[in-house]
Amino acid sequence: MDYRFKTLPVTYILLFLNIVVYIMLMLFGGSQNSAVLITFGANYAPLVISGQIWRLVTAMFLHAGLEHLVFNMMTLFLLGTYIEPLLGSGRFLAAYLLSGLGGGIFSFALNKGLSVGASTALFGLFGVYLMFGESFRQNPYIKMMARQFLILVVINLGLDLFDSSIDIWGHIGGLLAGFLSAYVLGVPKLGNVARHKRIISAAAFIIIYTIIFKIGFIN
Repeated sequence: MDYRFKTLPVTYILLFLNIVVYIMLMLFGGSQNSAVLITFGANYAPLVISGQIWRLVTAMFLHAGLEHLVFNMMTLFLLGTYIEPLLGSGRFLAAYLLSGLGGGIFSFALNKGLSVGASTALFGLFGVYLMFGESFRQNPYIKMMARQFLILVVINLGLDLFDSSIDIWGHIGGLLAGFLSAYVLGVPKLGNVARHKRIISAAAFIIIYTIIFKIGFIN
């Protein structure tokens, strides 16, 4: 356990935070109670528009129901095991938070319903690994894993289309944010990322998410 914590500190801290927040939701009225979720920071467009921008971040630490929490935490542990050692803990945390924020912005602008869950950030981690696959495809292991993750992303987004309770826009926004942020952050443990790719990705991130955020105030 001590060794795993040293190699995956951010993954374990994120797991701990999500579980603690879930326990707090249960103590204050239930994780599936909309009023409780809103109180704790759910992503809800009318409140974001009123000035509560922080909801775009806090929503990624809330879960509606034990099944929702368990599935997301299992996914977080799996992805963290693969990605944190390669990306580095600081970059991993930055990518996770930027992905959650990106997914939150898409959800705010295009979903409009109440939205919670770490899946925005988790799809971002899938996006991070897809960036690995594009930039370091000469590495056979990275190439193989990137293909497998791409298949999982396609399957999950396909299933999202048939379940209205799932925030597909949050997933798409997180996926794109993770993909772009990985270029910007770089992956020194795998190799260099071309400077022009980092600049283009940073510009694309800022432009896309600024536009989508502004759309949220129009719709």
